[in-house]
Order: sequence, then structure tokens, then C-alpha cells
Amino acid sequence: MTYPAECKYTKEHEWAREENGVLTCGITSFAQDELGEIVFVELPEIGKELKQGDSACVVESTKAASDVYAPVSGTVKEVNSALEETPTLINSDSFGDGWIFKLENYSSDELSSLMSAEEYSKYIEEKS
Repeated sequence: MTYPAECKYTKEHEWAREENGVLTCGITSFAQDELGEIVFVELPEIGKELKQGDSACVVESTKAASDVYAPVSGTVKEVNSALEETPTLINSDSFGDGWIFKLENYSSDELSSLMSAEEYSKYIEEKS
């Protein structure tokens, strides 16, 4: 499996992509594969202040409920409300239409400390 090079990754299987001063965040294709079909997403509140590693929201699948953690500290600017109607977007397009939330005023230092696509791929291989 290849992971988008423009994203950074956490050991908890979140991704973050920087675009015009906003950080788009979601869970990796590996995470959604492990969870199975996503049936519900509890989105974070807009304006919520998150610290790196805080639980930002919850995704529920046919197998389990799982926290989605903030990859970096920041403020929730936007949520993907399409997931309320179609949570399976995470399964079909985890790096595109299946994004979960966007952060503003985030920590660039924390972002630079996350794994690259290559490092994340190696991390996944070692865990398997």
C-alpha cells in the first residue's frame, strides 16, 4: 500500500495534510481497513481546542468504536458534515472525500515531528 507523500502520519494511524495554512486530518487507509465498514462518525465541535494526542472524535464501525486523535495541537476550523450521511466515505476515500476535520492555528513544530509516508509505511510493515 502506498500513502500520499504530501501527508504526515501518526502512530495512531491519523494523517494530516497542510493546505494554505489549514491542516486537513483523517484516518489512514490502514486504520479503516482494520476497523471495517464505518457506520457512524461523531464529529468534533467547530472551535474546539485540541492538544496533540487528544481524542478529537470517534468513528464507529461494524467491529468497534475508535477514537481519532489530534495529530497536532490546533483549533477545529471545519468538519466533514458529509460523513453524517455517508460515513463510508472514510472506507472508500480515506485520503480524499473521507477527511474528518480541519485545524487552524496548529503547531508546525508538532507537524514536522510526524512520520513521512515512507516512515509510516515502514512502521506498518513492522507492526504486521
